[in-house]
Amino acid sequence: MLPKPAYPDARYPDIGNPDLLVRIPLAARVVLDVGCHTGALGAAYKARNPRARVLGIEADPAAAAIAATRLDAVAAVDLEADPLPFDLPDGLDCIVYGDVLEHLRDPWAVLARQMTALNRDGTLLICVPNVEHWSFAARLLRGDWDYEASGLFDATHLRWFTSRSLRAELERLGFSVCDVTPRIFTRAAAAAFLDAVAPTLQALGVDAEEYAARALPLQYIWRAQREPRPALHVVATMLAPIGGVSDVRIVYPQRAIATDPTVVTSISAITDFPSLPADTPKICVLHRPVLNGAAGRATLKYLLDQHWLIVTEFDDHPDHFPAMRVSEQYSFSGVHAVQASTEELGKILRARNPEVAVFPNAMRALPEPRNFSDMENLTFFFGALNRQGDWAEFLPTLNQVAAVAREKLKFRIVHDQTLFAALASPHKEFFPTCDHETYLDLLGTSEIAFMPLADTAFNRAKSDLKFIEAAACRAAALASPVVYAGSIEDGRTGVLFRSAEELRMRLLQLVAFPEMARDIADAARAHVTENRMLAYQVESRIGWYRALWERRAELTAALLARVPELG
Repeated sequence: MLPKPAYPDARYPDIGNPDLLVRIPLAARVVLDVGCHTGALGAAYKARNPRARVLGIEADPAAAAIAATRLDAVAAVDLEADPLPFDLPDGLDCIVYGDVLEHLRDPWAVLARQMTALNRDGTLLICVPNVEHWSFAARLLRGDWDYEASGLFDATHLRWFTSRSLRAELERLGFSVCDVTPRIFTRAAAAAFLDAVAPTLQALGVDAEEYAARALPLQYIWRAQREPRPALHVVATMLAPIGGVSDVRIVYPQRAIATDPTVVTSISAITDFPSLPADTPKICVLHRPVLNGAAGRATLKYLLDQHWLIVTEFDDHPDHFPAMRVSEQYSFSGVHAVQASTEELGKILRARNPEVAVFPNAMRALPEPRNFSDMENLTFFFGALNRQGDWAEFLPTLNQVAAVAREKLKFRIVHDQTLFAALASPHKEFFPTCDHETYLDLLGTSEIAFMPLADTAFNRAKSDLKFIEAAACRAAALASPVVYAGSIEDGRTGVLFRSAEELRMRLLQLVAFPEMARDIADAARAHVTENRMLAYQVESRIGWYRALWERRAELTAALLARVPELG
């Protein structure tokens, strides 16, 4: 749990700026948060990239003391007078100035001095207030402009910025601006002000739309680098996010690689793909596409004519689906490359297309542990789609254990109404199919996660996603050896069962010895923290996409050799 002390300066809340958080490069090894306050931003980043070394500078000693409990190192120094107080043998991958530059006498001298520690491909991330915000003009017109304790009119602000002035200073210092993001709030009040001043703008010859673009942002977030690099565009399609698979395989990876300021991502239908020049590096990722017959060929021909490099994303054995077994099936043969979630599935797909990359499912962030608060009562969690064939043989065992454990074991079932109805226990609750965040929230307040998988060809190609989700939430995995034996160290990071009798014995053991269940869950969480975070895949995913683009002529020739009718 994060500490909950009385904060030394109530003007600045103990919350990291979410728009900064999603722009810190997720693959960064060393991050410096300048003006880190109590370390909330750095702590949130470390939940996404636990391997990162996150450093903080904070002038307020009381705030710095709190930040030191969250970050790897914090120094309470004078930002303008003192040099960087850290040993940086590998340099900095990102420097964050979140609402800091406006408090400095000479922010440009600070940037010039500290950028020498920024690696050549490092990222500068800045959030500053916008002096052109409509509320400035409104207060000046009313005659009631004055400093305040915090916010845009903070009494400690020494510098003011417009988007033009900050860009000019960054370029003068040798930075290449990657992007600028406006932070806009109170839209209704802004609209009322803009309507009121519209006649004045017209009389002054000021374009109303152009002025609104300058006046709406309360702040700007800037990303810049010391050396410009060509942008890579990655656009993905996505199936409806049922059960979280679309989030894990498309939404979270797209967001992760977009934290690299040279990568632009989006999710849309093919008909809404952006129009980009032919030589612009651009990858389209098709999520579990069904590209059959003439319609499938037409879709692929359209994408090839638009010069997209086409990747199919698939995370289940394709032969399980009738639509994937037709004779004119192009979801794998008609694309440049394929990405999958397991090595077993990769082997199957390479028979259809030799260009296959495996990106195992991984966690976007580590949730705060919230379970094992009552060691006398444990919650047994099950949430999965279409698994009746996997749990049916174990139902009598679950009912036997429920009869013995009584109120000490509560059951929490998501989606599967059949299993919920069949459980002979009054201590049970049901939740309908939900979004991924809700799923993780329910899992995070459970202590045991049930993961049965029958030994079938379809199941053997599945991933261990249920295990890493449970482990990240600090729930003890109770799993079949199919798939999970390759991930779980039995008795240390999870519990495997190979028969109904072994399930009975091991579940009763977890209920009788909850401390053992907690120790197993802690070890599993440590394993995921060290090995299975999405942050650890960012560089390999981007590297693979860039390498595919460099080989596009070769890959297109191979594609047309497989499906000549696309030529």
